[in-house]
Amino acid sequence: MDDTHPTPTVPPSTASAYLNPSYWDERFTKEEKYEWLKDYSHFRHLIQPHLTPNSSVLELGCGNSQMCEGLYMNGTTNITCIDLSHVAVQNMQNRLLSHKFKDIKVMQADMLELPFDDECFDLVIEKGTMDVLFVDSGDPWNPKPETMAKVMSTLKGVHRVLKENGTFISITFGQPHFRRPIFNAPEFSWSVEYTTFGETFHYFVYVLKKGQRSSNEDIQPVKSFEVQHFNLFHEELEGEDFAFRINVDELNN
Repeated sequence: MDDTHPTPTVPPSTASAYLNPSYWDERFTKEEKYEWLKDYSHFRHLIQPHLTPNSSVLELGCGNSQMCEGLYMNGTTNITCIDLSHVAVQNMQNRLLSHKFKDIKVMQADMLELPFDDECFDLVIEKGTMDVLFVDSGDPWNPKPETMAKVMSTLKGVHRVLKENGTFISITFGQPHFRRPIFNAPEFSWSVEYTTFGETFHYFVYVLKKGQRSSNEDIQPVKSFEVQHFNLFHEELEGEDFAFRINVDELNN
């Protein structure tokens, strides 16, 4: 799978532009593909243990990523991709058909209001999509109420559409001391574990298993991860190359 990261045709003027659907429509009109947080080959080994050939998978915010093709080629064919941008959806449908991936379903939908029945997916996965909700969140230790309302709406929807013992995988820049308290909200029945991938820089992979929540006594204190060379967090979200740029090695040169 191609590991190149072409420069976005329509760079945002501010981080808050990521919250504007028209920004994405314009960007996807001109940009063929872009992989946030590395492509599937870099974390495939972390995803495959949670899948079988019969798994039903929902991808949130597919954009123009090739992750669904990677999942399909590894044997999981019951895949549904959603994106808020009608341009992204149309482009993805055309690309998948041109590459003979006819079984992958792509539809326009808002992850804040998932249009699916209860308990219909074995696995829900997102890669950088939820990070967008945090771009205008203010203090990362105490996000704005409007940010948390969107985040909780997304998570409640994911929890609802997951089958019992289903798995939600979130691939993100978000460090555990920010994300675990949110994932561990009392309304959710899932367990929360995480790991990392990457060499010079760590990306976080959270694995949440519905119906397997640990007791409070089982939840271990979360250690802080040290980020070298540049600060990842909100004070530097005004440019794509700080908050979401995938080619971190270039930043560190």
